[in-house]
Amino acid sequence: MKTWIFGVAACILFAASVSAYNSFTLFVIQPIGALPEGRTVLIERGPDMPFIDSADAMCKRRAGYVSLLCRGMALKDAAGRKIYARFPYSEWL
Repeated sequence: MKTWIFGVAACILFAASVSAYNSFTLFVIQPIGALPEGRTVLIERGPDMPFIDSADAMCKRRAGYVSLLCRGMALKDAAGRKIYARFPYSEWL
């Protein structure tokens, strides 16, 4: 009986993690003038966003280089999505 309950719980946990991976993006905002401490936010996933993303990574994917204008446009794109949680900046991410 205990192994059956453990198996069901493991399946539910696996399904929830796959759903979260396909629904959310951890968007990392590097420290800049307007936000000197930086920020990491959990937002709804866009069509071309991986699970962990940043403005610089979006610029490199779309334009091949990072510029101030491109970074601002990427931040605007991320800001237009629903924010589920805010976390401190993580340099590791």
